Amino acid sequence: MFLSVFEMFKIGIGPSSSHTMGPMVAAARFMAALAQADATPAHVQVQLLGSLAFTGKGHATDRACLLGLAGLSPETFDPARAEAVLAGIAAHRVLPDTAIAFDPATDLIFDYDTPSNGHANAMQITARDGAGATVLSEVYYSIGGGFILTAAEFEAAKAQDASARSNVPYPFQSSREMLDMAQTSGLSIAQMKRANELTQRTSEDLDAGIARIWQVMNGCLTRGLTAGGILPGGLSVKRRARGIFNSLQEQQHSNLAPPHIVNDWISAYAMAVNEENAAGGQVVTAPTNGAAGVIPACIRYWLDHVPMADPAVLPDFLLTAAAIGGLIKHNASISGAECGCQAEVGSASAMAAAGMCAVLGGTPAQVENAAEIALEHHLGMTCDPVAGLVQVPCIERNGLGAIKAVAAASLALHGDGSHLVPLDSAIATLWQTGRDMSDKYKETSLGGLAVNIPNC
Repeated sequence: MFLSVFEMFKIGIGPSSSHTMGPMVAAARFMAALAQADATPAHVQVQLLGSLAFTGKGHATDRACLLGLAGLSPETFDPARAEAVLAGIAAHRVLPDTAIAFDPATDLIFDYDTPSNGHANAMQITARDGAGATVLSEVYYSIGGGFILTAAEFEAAKAQDASARSNVPYPFQSSREMLDMAQTSGLSIAQMKRANELTQRTSEDLDAGIARIWQVMNGCLTRGLTAGGILPGGLSVKRRARGIFNSLQEQQHSNLAPPHIVNDWISAYAMAVNEENAAGGQVVTAPTNGAAGVIPACIRYWLDHVPMADPAVLPDFLLTAAAIGGLIKHNASISGAECGCQAEVGSASAMAAAGMCAVLGGTPAQVENAAEIALEHHLGMTCDPVAGLVQVPCIERNGLGAIKAVAAASLALHGDGSHLVPLDSAIATLWQTGRDMSDKYKETSLGGLAVNIPNC
C-alpha cells in the first residue's frame, strides 16, 4: 500500500474536496477522454447523484462541473478566468472553444431520486451526437480528498487483492506492520515514509513539494486571519478568525491571561483556514477540504508557540501525518459522504496528532498512540452541514479537532506507547460505524443540525 504525501495533501480550491475538486477533475477527465477518442459530440449532459445532488449547490458542485468541462483544474485555479468561463457558458450555452452545446439550466441535473449504486458521491457525464446517440458516457465517483475513480476503476479497486504490495521498501498496510517495520529498521515513521516517496521522485523534488504544501497551507491560514466579512451561501455566517486573532494578540503579553487561552490560538488558526475554504479560496486537502484547517493549525501552533520548535523538521510532521492518513484511507475512508465527519475531521485530527507527536520527539509507538487517541474520540461524528454549506458546524469543528490533536499528542508523549486500543482497531471501527450510520448523517444535509436550525 502506497499513497504519496502528494496524494494526501493536494493543492486545490474550496469549499469541498469531494464536492468541488472531485467533480471538476472528473469533468476535465471526461473531456480529455473525448479528445483522446477523437470524438466530436454535439451535446454534453451531467447528472449528479447521491450526496453530490443533495448538497451539491451548497458545495459549488454545479460551478465545478462547468469549469472542469471547460478544462480548468483545481491546482491552477484562476478565479478571474473562472468567472469569465462561467459567464460565457451561461450566455452562449456552449462549452468554451467548442461547438458542444451545454445549457446549465437543463444539462446539469441534480437527481435526488436515482440511487447511486457505488459510492455516495456519484456523477454521470454523457456526450451525444446531433441525432441524440451516445458518443461517450462515464460514471465517476468522488471518493474523498479530491480522488476520482470511474465506476470500472471503483469496482476494480474493491476487488483488488488485499495482500498486494507496492514496490516500496516499507509497504505497511496497517499500523501493526508500520510499527514492526519501524522496530526492525530502526527508522522513524517519517524516515520510512521518505524512503517510500524516494522510489517515485528525487530527494530535491520531494523536499520542494513538501515546502510548497506548507507554503500554501500557511498562506491560506494567514489570509484567513486578515479577512473579514460575511461568507457566501446565504447563512450570513460572519468570519470570526480575524477578530479572535486580533483579540489574542492584544492579550498576548498579559499576566492575567489564563493558560487555556492557547486553545483559542489553535482554534483561530484552524477557523482561518476553513473560512477561506468556505469562501472558495485556495486550500490544501488535509486530507479533505472540510477538514483542511486541523493540520495547518497544529503546525502553526507548534512553530509559533512551542519553545525550541525547529522548522527544519517540519517535513517529518507532514510525512508522518501522510503515513497515518494513508492507513485510514486504505483501511476505512476519508469521505464524509461514506462515513460521516469522523472520516474527515477525525482522520485529520489523527494525522495531526501523529505529526505533532513526531516533531516533539515521540517514538513510533507513541506516534501510533497519539493517532489512535485522536481518532477514537471522533468516532461516530456525523456530517450534517447546515444548508449543505461547509460552514456550520464545519469551521468550528476544525478548531476542536486541532485541539484534540494537540491533546492526544501530549497524552501519548506522557506514556511509553503501550495502550489498550490499537490504531488499527480504531480505523476498523470508523469503517464499521460509517457503514452503520444513516445516510441522513453522511453529507446529505437530511438530518442532524442541517434540519434542526430554524430560519435557514
